[in-house]
Amino acid sequence: MRRGPRESRRARGDRGAAAVEYLGFLPLLLLVALAGVQLGIAAYAAQQAGTAARAAARTAAQKDRADGYVQAARAAMSGWVGKDSDISAAGCPGATVTAKVTVPVPSVFLVGHFGPITKTATMPCDDRN
Repeated sequence: MRRGPRESRRARGDRGAAAVEYLGFLPLLLLVALAGVQLGIAAYAAQQAGTAARAAARTAAQKDRADGYVQAARAAMSGWVGKDSDISAAGCPGATVTAKVTVPVPSVFLVGHFGPITKTATMPCDDRN
């Protein structure tokens, strides 16, 4: 079939419309992708903080290794998460020891940040003499 002059002009006038619509939608897609990455980083930091808190509490509860709880907590975390973390433990001598680890969450957005994540763990103190 042959097209008339009006139909061919109309078809040529619509060329590139989908690309322009896609370019208008692209910033929203990028924002959603960055938000997903940010939530993933926050979840990973929370998991690392929990692991470090358990390692610190486990180590602080042992009489012969109690002074090494900070090193144990940092060894349980990835380097980029653990380098700026705050680690503390208190409780022994007594029944239990509680370790607290605070990890800052890096931001993928240029403005603002997610804030720190704090996790705690409690372990029974070593009762060996």
